[in-house]
Amino acid sequence: MDIGQRLKQARLEAGLSQRQLCGEKITRNMLSQIENGSARPSMDTLSYFAKTLGKPLSFFLEEDVQPGLPHSLAQARQAYNQKDFSKVLELLAAPEADFAPESYLLLALSRLELAKQALSQNQQKYACKLLAQAAQDGSRTPYYTPSLEQERLLLLYQADPSEAAAIWEIFPKDPRKLLLQANASLDTQQPGKAIKALDAEENRSASWYLLRGQAAMQLQDYTAAISCLSQAEPQFPELCIPALEICYRELGDFKMAYAYACKQK
Repeated sequence: MDIGQRLKQARLEAGLSQRQLCGEKITRNMLSQIENGSARPSMDTLSYFAKTLGKPLSFFLEEDVQPGLPHSLAQARQAYNQKDFSKVLELLAAPEADFAPESYLLLALSRLELAKQALSQNQQKYACKLLAQAAQDGSRTPYYTPSLEQERLLLLYQADPSEAAAIWEIFPKDPRKLLLQANASLDTQQPGKAIKALDAEENRSASWYLLRGQAAMQLQDYTAAISCLSQAEPQFPELCIPALEICYRELGDFKMAYAYACKQK
């Protein structure tokens, strides 16, 4: 049973006509095409159907699988619903796995979730690897939406702040992405603009202190830079330790500068 057949089944079970299900979301003609298999819904449209019909999204994406496959798409969907994202990767990595478009969506979604877990454990390099793989998976399925790509890019920024300048172009008018804007401003040697964005951000995370310290360094305010970079050092040692050496050297504190120089060896 494909997506269209499952959609029609769910609609009839709910006692809805095509016109009632369409609402203002899509046209009746488009719904007919989806149900007869001549068109496929976008992920946003499918999410709308699932919510309207009271079904989980997996109900529509779980197509019939070939008999005899030990690692089927159905098993992977079940693992995803149970939040066992590593199991999804294991199932769909098998040579005999059923690589329908939904398989690639599952891989992308699972890698995004695993990347979040990796970031929470300060495993930035592993998160970057997962996010690169998620991008490859997403390019192979029509169900990978722009919103998912934006989520991936924001996770990438958390994993590797050096990506900010390129990522910020995707969110040029979004005031919620203040840290990203600040990093992009620093890349273009605009510390004042970066500080303005940072001061508007209420969450004082390690990333915030890193950027605030870098902005202070560009303004040659080394005392303020040391205060901020010291708080970011546990999470971003590779970026903060060399910067702290420079700050102490500029302030004439050669003992501390030497200590941070030794940390780099």
